Amino acid sequence: MSTIGIIGMGGMGHRVAAVLKEGGHRVLTCLAGRSDLSKARAAEAGVTDVDGLEVLVDQSEIVLSIMPPEDALSVGKDVSAAFKTAGSSAYYVDCNAISPQTSRDIEASIEASGGRYIDGGIIGMPPQNGQRIRLFVSGADLDVLAPLDGCGLDLKPIGPTIGQASGLKMCYAALTKGQMTLHAAILMLAHSLDLFAPLSAELELSQNDAWQRMQLTTPFIAPDSGRWVGEMNEIANTFRAAHLPAGFHEAAAQVFDAAAATPLAAATRETADFSTPLADVVALYANACQTNLKQSH
Repeated sequence: MSTIGIIGMGGMGHRVAAVLKEGGHRVLTCLAGRSDLSKARAAEAGVTDVDGLEVLVDQSEIVLSIMPPEDALSVGKDVSAAFKTAGSSAYYVDCNAISPQTSRDIEASIEASGGRYIDGGIIGMPPQNGQRIRLFVSGADLDVLAPLDGCGLDLKPIGPTIGQASGLKMCYAALTKGQMTLHAAILMLAHSLDLFAPLSAELELSQNDAWQRMQLTTPFIAPDSGRWVGEMNEIANTFRAAHLPAGFHEAAAQVFDAAAATPLAAATRETADFSTPLADVVALYANACQTNLKQSH
């Protein structure tokens, strides 16, 4: 049994905590300043709340950060300070959807404070009912993570270099969420041109696979849209650093930002009602996006 600290009790973090606990590990978190929803999720997972990050890093052998990507760097700095105060040399695994450069920045902060750093990237839906996620990891000393393998996680070591795991996550999410937002943007354009019905009919006839995916994923955007904005910005930064076009995912961030401004975004994955007709969902997204873009000019 290992003691695992988890920072972040969101939709993914609390499920990872639950399956690690079911696998026999002691699981800790720090809920200071967290929302009531995070506290409820931690209680559901049976996680032990400790008094401060210093206690978390002192008592944990491995700390997993599972946060919205826009919070990864600031949380990394807070944890770095906790490592220094506690005199801990635990392993900090950043599992967030961040660019390789952001991961290297966090590594520098953690290691300067006495901690040890592993780059991570999660692919898959939150683990439950026997399903697993893939946790890709890169860096040194990856064998220390072996106790996590099989406890709701399939551990995927991919190399010794910090940035490899986060880079893989960027490539994967560039496809999955990029495709999702492209589909939504096309339907938003059709709505704006008063062509939603004829386009839907043609897609159903000649592009049925794409049409089925549009119907499935477009309403799904709203509950997680706020935290996916940061992920798209990290992907755009990854493309930019590679001297490749970043505009695709800058636009994807705008689509998610628009979805986050609709009433549909008030729901969580647990409470979302996906019965709203697709045409109505698209109209909400389109109106919000147009409003956002007008205000930005």
